[in-house]
Amino acid sequence: MALGWLQMARQSINSFKHDTTLFVGIRRSEVFCPMADDIKKNYFTTGQMRNALIQIEDQMVHSGWMPSVVLGINRGGCIPGVYLSHRINTPHEVLDVRLRDHTAKPNLTVLEKVFAFQKKILIIDDINDTGDTFQYIINNFGKGDGRIKFAALINNKPSKVKVDYQGYEIDKSTNPAWIVFPWEEWDK
Repeated sequence: MALGWLQMARQSINSFKHDTTLFVGIRRSEVFCPMADDIKKNYFTTGQMRNALIQIEDQMVHSGWMPSVVLGINRGGCIPGVYLSHRINTPHEVLDVRLRDHTAKPNLTVLEKVFAFQKKILIIDDINDTGDTFQYIINNFGKGDGRIKFAALINNKPSKVKVDYQGYEIDKSTNPAWIVFPWEEWDK
């Protein structure tokens, strides 16, 4: 049973298990394209982000895998990456792979550097929508023989990449909407 956005925001972040199936959200793949008026917006709260990060941490603990470093994908994964790194007391760095809102070539230098020195790397983003960002990393760097794992606050079921850890799961093919994260709209 899916919880509504307001209900999930009010849910205690200290409870052990949260319902992580939400049927909301799409993310446009167009670059600098104005949003159509008919696209529904759903606002993801800071409380929901914390709930998602607790779920991701719980999944890592139960899988017996914990990272040596957290890489937050620029820009959407930066804030969740910093929060998670503080929660699990692990260093954080920024990985500059911006496919949606940027025209510069993605830079995997940070990944190359930490891969050379760290045993386990968690790469986190706010949403795994189409899978393009994670797929770019896999195509251009690989998964490091299991040393690299992927996480997203929200995972879209039809995505071409299956993340290792997720906070919430959506299916944009059945309920299209745009998910607005707290760091994306200053006025909300």
